[in-house]
Amino acid sequence: MRTVTLGPVGSYSYRAASAVSDDIEFCETNPDVVALVADGEYERGVVPVENSIGGSVSETLDALAEHDVAVVGEIVTPIVHALIAQSEDFETVASHEQAIAQCREYLNEHYPDVTREAVSSTTAGVERAAEDSSVAAIAHPDNAEDDLEIIAEGIQDRASNATRFLVVAPAAERSDSGGKTSLVVYPNADYPGLLLELLEPFADRDINLTRVESRPTGERLGDYLFHIDIEAGLYEQRTKEAVADIEAIAEDGWVKKLGSYDTQHVA
Repeated sequence: MRTVTLGPVGSYSYRAASAVSDDIEFCETNPDVVALVADGEYERGVVPVENSIGGSVSETLDALAEHDVAVVGEIVTPIVHALIAQSEDFETVASHEQAIAQCREYLNEHYPDVTREAVSSTTAGVERAAEDSSVAAIAHPDNAEDDLEIIAEGIQDRASNATRFLVVAPAAERSDSGGKTSLVVYPNADYPGLLLELLEPFADRDINLTRVESRPTGERLGDYLFHIDIEAGLYEQRTKEAVADIEAIAEDGWVKKLGSYDTQHVA
């Protein structure tokens, strides 16, 4: 199964994608992953959507709202960060912006004057460190190879650091089966109590919300859509009724059912 994710080999996205397929290819950004699957160029894509420290990955959320794809799985993986460099004498720390955010407290305490440089992936930071002795990387400790050494390990701000990755597929493969469901709701309205109205159908049917997040549509200031994750499958009668209520509330907008899926935990 041809799968695309944010590379290169050794990145956390690659580690998550390895739980889906052995046939993995890479692209430059998470929105590219979603777009390539939507266009039918790959059977699966794996994208990070939320980290327990850094929060949501906004570019992934926006891509899921923009493109017609299905979510067919969720992968949760622990994140263990190490500081990797040629030596302890460095002036810059390079890594993906999420990794830098997840190690902010450590960097503030131990390297407050070091420049922080956001690059496309954790592995890209390792490549920078391998090429330049003045650069250290934040990445999984397994990336310390050749002339690189682990300066410090477990530098993430919380020991429970973990990332949720979503497995996306062509829209035709959307499933109603699974323990979780992701929705995107654009009500195309703005009035007091709107968000409460959108959430009440779930509360009334004892459906647990695992995430609710608003994102600007980009069309005009103050225009928002909502990403909603619930602990229920679309096959369930209570979910069907709740979604029908939301579709009625958002009759001037739209409701996108990304699909139902199960969760896989990988090391």
